[in-house]
Amino acid sequence: MKHIWVSLLYLYLSSAIADSFSLKQVAQGIYVHQGPIALPDQYNHDAIANIGFIVGRRCVAVIDSGGNPAQGIQLKQAVRRVTQVPICYVINTHVHPDHIFGNRAFKDIPNIKFVGHQKLSRAMSARGSFYIARSMQQVAVKLTKDDIIPPTINVRDVLQLDLGGRVLELMAHPTAHTDNDLSVWDKKTNTMWLSDLLFIGHLPVLDGSLLGWLAEIDKLEQRRFDVVIPGHGSIVRDWPESLQPEKRYLQSLASNVRHKIKQGVYMEDALKTVDYAAKDQWQLFDAFHKKNISSAFAELEWED
Repeated sequence: MKHIWVSLLYLYLSSAIADSFSLKQVAQGIYVHQGPIALPDQYNHDAIANIGFIVGRRCVAVIDSGGNPAQGIQLKQAVRRVTQVPICYVINTHVHPDHIFGNRAFKDIPNIKFVGHQKLSRAMSARGSFYIARSMQQVAVKLTKDDIIPPTINVRDVLQLDLGGRVLELMAHPTAHTDNDLSVWDKKTNTMWLSDLLFIGHLPVLDGSLLGWLAEIDKLEQRRFDVVIPGHGSIVRDWPESLQPEKRYLQSLASNVRHKIKQGVYMEDALKTVDYAAKDQWQLFDAFHKKNISSAFAELEWED
C-alpha cells in the first residue's frame, strides 16, 4: 500500500507541474527546461533548476533530473515527445536536491547509467538523510531512501560519452560551487552545460570553496563557447561576458571578507557589515549573501 500511495502522490505532483514544464531547444539536439529563480518551497516542490537532455543518434543523455520524482517523470515524458531514441545516461552535475531528486523516474530504464563526479556518491550519502528528513516540511514532497540514487559511473577527471554522432566531454572540477561539480561539453554544437558553476540573475551560492570557484572561473573564461547553460537563470550566448557578474561578486566577497579578517573582525560582525554595492542586480540576495559570507570567512581565516 505504501508504494501505491507514493506512486499516486508522484502522479498527482506530476500533473500539478505539467503546465509549468516548458521545454526549449537551445542548440541542435539540446533541450532545456528553465526553472524559475526561486527558493524551494511547498508550491514549487524544489523544481527550480535548469534541467534537460541531449539527443544523439544512438541514445539520450539527461542532464540533471529535477527537484522531485514527479519532475523527473515530466522530464522523461518530454524526452519521449522529442525522440524515441533510448535514454542511456542520467548525468547529475552535483549533489543539491533541485538537481538529483528526479533520478528515480529513470531507474527502471533497461541498462540506464547514472553518471556523476567521483565525490558525488559520498556527498549523497552524507546529505541524503537530511534532505529526506526535511523534504515534506520544506517542499511538500515525501522522499525516501529509494530517491537517493548514486552514480554507477564516476568521473575522476575527464570522461567522454558517445551518444552516436555526438561526443560529450564530462569534466570533474576541483572544489568550487561544491566539491562534486561536473560540467558537460557538447563538442558538436560547442555548448557547455555548466550547471551551478554559473548563476545568471540568481545570486551565486557558495557550498564548496570560494578560492576554488574563482580558480575554475579563471580557467573557464579562457575558453570560448557558443552556448552556455547555467544551473539557474537564462541560457547565454555571449561567453565569457555573461560570466563577469558572478566573477565580480565572488571577487568582491573574497576581498571584503579578507579585509574584515585583517581588521580582526569576528564572523558575527562580518555578517552584519560585508555588503555588495551591486546587490540589486541579484535575485535572492538576502537569502544567500550572509550564508556566502559565513562560508567565505570560514575558508579565508585560515588562508596563508
